[in-house]
Amino acid sequence: MAMMHSNASMSDSSTTDRPLPEASRGREVLHSLGLLALRLGFGLNLALLHGFSKLTHFSEISAKFFDPFHIGASASLGLVVFAEFFCALLIVAGFLTRLAAIPLIINMFVAGVIFHHADPWATKELALLYLTVFVTLLLAGGGKFSVDGLIRSARSKRRLGAGLSP
Repeated sequence: MAMMHSNASMSDSSTTDRPLPEASRGREVLHSLGLLALRLGFGLNLALLHGFSKLTHFSEISAKFFDPFHIGASASLGLVVFAEFFCALLIVAGFLTRLAAIPLIINMFVAGVIFHHADPWATKELALLYLTVFVTLLLAGGGKFSVDGLIRSARSKRRLGAGLSP
């Protein structure tokens, strides 16, 4: 359905000083709640069920860990722990969400496409599901209910208080 919109009504709420119409605020809240659910569900699951066990059993598994970039098994495991534990926790908090998603995307691509390339779909499915979620978070960001959203809101209020455009 084609509708005429003014430039102000099409812009993100963080880029205009005019209040959003009620329907737009409602959509923004639902959008941000969806991103929060993705961040909490996938971030906590990855950090606690996968990353933490690799972190706590690092010395036991480092010698035989998959080394796709030929940098050494310990270094490869270190990168995976960084992604699966530390970046996943950043995703949960919604802090540096887009930046934190990048190592996770690389990690899940390697797991799903390279490490499990010859495995049946059911084996690689989880890594590819995580990959899809982290690509979504890279594109959409953490949403309003995140540390990134709080920082963005504070910056916008500070700019408005200084008489600058948001």
